Amino acid sequence: MNFRFQNLLGAPYRGGNVVISSNTVLLSPVGNRVAVTDLLKSETTTLPLQSSSNVTRITVSPDATFLLAIDDRNRCLFINLRRRALLHRITFKHRVAASKFSPDGALIAVAAGKLVQIWRSPAFRREYFPFELVRTFADFDAKVTSLDWSPDSKYLIAGSKDLTARILCLKKLNSGGVKKRPFLLLGHRDSVVGSFFGVNSKTNRVCKAYTVSRDCYLFSWGFTSDDDGEGEEDGGEGLEPPSPGTPERDVEENFELSENDGVKKMKKISENDGVKKRKKIDIEDGDEGYLSRGKWELLRKDGFMQGWAKVTACDYHRGLDMVVVGFSNGVFGLYQMPDFVCIHLLSISREKITTAVFNEFGNWLTFGCAKLGQLLVWEWRSESYILKQQGHYFDVNCVAYSPDSQLLATGADDNKVKVWTLSSGFCFVTFSEHTNAVTALHFMPSNNVLLSASLDGTIRAWDLLRYRNFKTFTTPSPRQFVSLTADISGEVICAGTSDSFEVFVWSMKTGRLMDVLSGHEAPVHGLVFSPTNAVLASSSYDKTVRLWNVFDGKGAVETFPHTHDVLTVVYRPDGRQLACSTLDGQIHFWDPIDGLLMYTIEGSRDIAGGRLMTDRRSAANSTSGKFFTTLCFSADGSYILAGGSSRYICMYDVADQVLLRRFQITHNLSLDGVLDILNSKNMTEAGPLDLIDDDSSDIEEGVDKQTRGKLGLDLPGSMPNRGRPIIQTKSLRIASTGRSFVAATTEGVLVYSVDESFIFDPTDLDINVTPEAVEEALRENQPSKALILSLRLNEDSFVKKCIFAVSPADIPAVATSIPYKYIQRLVEALADLLENCPHLEFILRWSQELCKAHGNSIQQNSRNLLPSLKSLQKAITRIHQDLADTCSSNEYMLRYLCSSGAKK
Repeated sequence: MNFRFQNLLGAPYRGGNVVISSNTVLLSPVGNRVAVTDLLKSETTTLPLQSSSNVTRITVSPDATFLLAIDDRNRCLFINLRRRALLHRITFKHRVAASKFSPDGALIAVAAGKLVQIWRSPAFRREYFPFELVRTFADFDAKVTSLDWSPDSKYLIAGSKDLTARILCLKKLNSGGVKKRPFLLLGHRDSVVGSFFGVNSKTNRVCKAYTVSRDCYLFSWGFTSDDDGEGEEDGGEGLEPPSPGTPERDVEENFELSENDGVKKMKKISENDGVKKRKKIDIEDGDEGYLSRGKWELLRKDGFMQGWAKVTACDYHRGLDMVVVGFSNGVFGLYQMPDFVCIHLLSISREKITTAVFNEFGNWLTFGCAKLGQLLVWEWRSESYILKQQGHYFDVNCVAYSPDSQLLATGADDNKVKVWTLSSGFCFVTFSEHTNAVTALHFMPSNNVLLSASLDGTIRAWDLLRYRNFKTFTTPSPRQFVSLTADISGEVICAGTSDSFEVFVWSMKTGRLMDVLSGHEAPVHGLVFSPTNAVLASSSYDKTVRLWNVFDGKGAVETFPHTHDVLTVVYRPDGRQLACSTLDGQIHFWDPIDGLLMYTIEGSRDIAGGRLMTDRRSAANSTSGKFFTTLCFSADGSYILAGGSSRYICMYDVADQVLLRRFQITHNLSLDGVLDILNSKNMTEAGPLDLIDDDSSDIEEGVDKQTRGKLGLDLPGSMPNRGRPIIQTKSLRIASTGRSFVAATTEGVLVYSVDESFIFDPTDLDINVTPEAVEEALRENQPSKALILSLRLNEDSFVKKCIFAVSPADIPAVATSIPYKYIQRLVEALADLLENCPHLEFILRWSQELCKAHGNSIQQNSRNLLPSLKSLQKAITRIHQDLADTCSSNEYMLRYLCSSGAKK
C-alpha cells in the first residue's frame, strides 16, 4: 500500500516559461507541478511538490540549487531542487509576470503588477520570515512584463506595458540632494515583451541594451559616458531637461552638451568620438553608479517583418550576442546582433510560441507551445532536435500497460494514441489515424501489438516494431465503440458499442467479423475476458452483467442483475472473482463459476467530495460523482483500486471489504471539484466569479484557457467550453509487477510506484535483529545468517549488501537455507539489482538457484509471488533486449575480428 507519486505523463508543458539549469536540465511547469527533464540522460521526472494552482512562472538560481515557482494566484514556492524539498512559501499582492535571480544569487527581482520588488534570497538557516524585501520600484504606469540583471547584480532593466523600458539602480543615488529617476528608453509603439543588457566581451561591463516590443520591433540602445555627470535623460543637476526637438535630444545628429567657463555650449560629435566615449565607460572603475553617469541613445530600430503576427516570447544570450524571438503564428527567428543578421527563420507550429529560451552555452534553443502541449529543444548549429515532445491536446480517456510493464499506451479525445516509455517518461510514437475520440486500449500478449477502439467506428491494430496500423476492424454499418478486450490467446477481439448496444467479435488473424452478441439494452461500457478461460463478461447501463461463451456462440451463459446501472466490470487475475461498480456507489463482487454474489463494498462516502462551481447543493448533499467509473484489481487480487468523478482514488481490501487508503490526485484549485466548500464571496448575480468570461480582461500569453474535450463533444471547431476543467479519474491500471499503477486524470496520467524507503515488519523483529547483528554475521563469514537477519530487518541496503557478500560457490547452499516467507522480499531485491547493478551473471545465478531450491513452493503460491516474479521477468527481458541489440549491431565487427584472428 506504500504507493507514492512518481511521475506525470501525457502533458510535458501547459504554459508559462521554461528554464534550463546546469546547461542540460530543463524545467517546465505542468499544471500545478514542475517537470524536470535531463536532456543528456533523456529522462523526465516530476517534482512531488504541488502548488495551489497552475504554475505560470519559474526561475532557477545560478548554482541550480533553488527553484522559485509562482502560480496564477500569486503564491510562490521556494524549493531546494537537489533535495526536492519545499523550504518556504510567500504570497505576492499582484500578478507576477516576471522573476529572476541576480547573477550572484543573493537577490530575486519580481515584477508584481506595476511594481518591481527586490527580495533577498532565503538562505538555508531557519528564519521566521525568510523573504526580506530590499527595495521596491514603483515608477511604472502599467504592468511590468520583463526583467534582466546586469552582470554585477547592481542594475536592472525592466520592460513594461506602458511602452517604456527603464534602467533601475539598486543603490539609491542622489545628485545634489535630489533623487535620481530611472533612465527611460522610449520610442516603442506597443508593450515591451523583452528587455536585456548587453556587455562588452573584454570588460564584462554593460555597454548596450536591447528591447523587443510586441509589434515585432527590436530596439538597440547604446550607452555613452558623461564625465561631468551631465547629459543624462533628466538633464543633470542644475540643467533643465531639454525639450523634445532640440539638437541635444536628436539621436540621429548625435549632439551633446559641454560647459566651458560656465557657458553652456552645444557641440556635434563625430562617429569616432562617440566610439571613443563608449569605449571609455568600458574601462572605467567599477562604481556603484557608473550607469548613472552617462546617457542611453537609440542606435537602430529593426523590424521582424511578420505581418499581422505579434511577438510572444524572446530571449537573449550575452555570450553569443544573439536574440531568439517567437511569434504568435508559430514562427521563430534567431538573429545575430548587433547587425541584426537573421540566422534562422522557421515555423514549428500553427499556434503561438509561448516560451523561447537559450541554454547556458547558447547551442540549444527551447520552445514551448502551451495550446498544443508541445516542448522542443533544438540545436541551431546542426539543425537537429535534442528533444521533441507533445502531450495530448485534450483529456486522456484510457490507458493500458504492456505485458512486461515497460510501456504505457494512452488514448485521448484528440483522436491520438501515444505510447510512452515508463523508465524515461518520454513518448516515442504517436498514432493519429483515428478520426474521433479514442475510448479504449488493449495490449496483446505478444507485447508488440496494441489495439485501440474509437468513436469513429473502427478498431485498429498497431505494430509497435514497425510503428504502423497493420489491421483495421469495422462493422457493416458505422458504430461507436466504447469498450475493447481480447482473449488470452489473442485470437479473438471483442468491442462494445454505445449506440446499438451490441458486442462485436472479430478474428485477429483474418480480420473477419465472426459474431454479434445481442442482448444488452443500453451502452456496453465494460468488457473483459476471463484470464483463465474463454468467458467474456460485459457490463451495461441496463443494470446487468452478462457472461458470454464466445467460442460456442450460444449467447449469454449467465446474467447478474443489479438495482442500478452497471458502469464497469473487471476480473480478478486468477479468474475466480468478478467485480463491477454501479451508479449507487457500490462495488459488487460475484463468483463467476457459481453465479453468486459474494459481498458488496459501499463506496459512495469514500469517493464523495468536491463541489463544482455550478452546483446548487453542497458537496455533502450532492449525488453527482459519488460512484466509481473505473476499477482495477491488483496483481495478486488482494486489493482493488477504484476511481471516478472525484479527486480521490480509493484502495479497498477485497477480503475484508475495508478502505485501505485514499489517494488525492491533485490539490490544484485551478480545477473544478477540488474544494468541498466554496467561498461565497466569489458568487455574483451573474454566477460564479471564476466562470465569468471577461473578453476585455488581460490574459497572459501562454496561459490562455484550454478547451477540454469530452468524448468528442468538444473537439476543435466546436464551441469552446468556458468552464473550468473538472477533476476526475477516467481510467486506472495496475502493472503486472504490482509495483506501480497509473491513473488517467484531468491533470494528466499520474504514475504511482511503491515507496522504496525503509520499511520493516514489527512482528518479525526481536531484540537480536539489529543492524549490528547483521554486520557481526558478515564479519564472522556467516553469509546465510546475515542474509536472513537482513531480510527480517527488511532494510533494502542491508539485504543487497548481504547478497553481494555471498561468494558464487556458496549461492546454492545459501539459497536453500532461505525460509519461504522471505522469498518474495529476496526476489524483489534481485529484480532491483538486475536493473541497476553491472554484475549481471552474479544476479542471474542467484535467480537460477533460488528457482531450483524453491521451485515447488513458488509454483504452489504463484498468486502471492506473481508481482515480484513479474518484476524479475521485466528486468531480465529488458537486459536481454539490450544485449540482443548490442550484439546485432556489433555482429559484423565480431566476424571481422574472429576472421582476422584466425588468419594470424
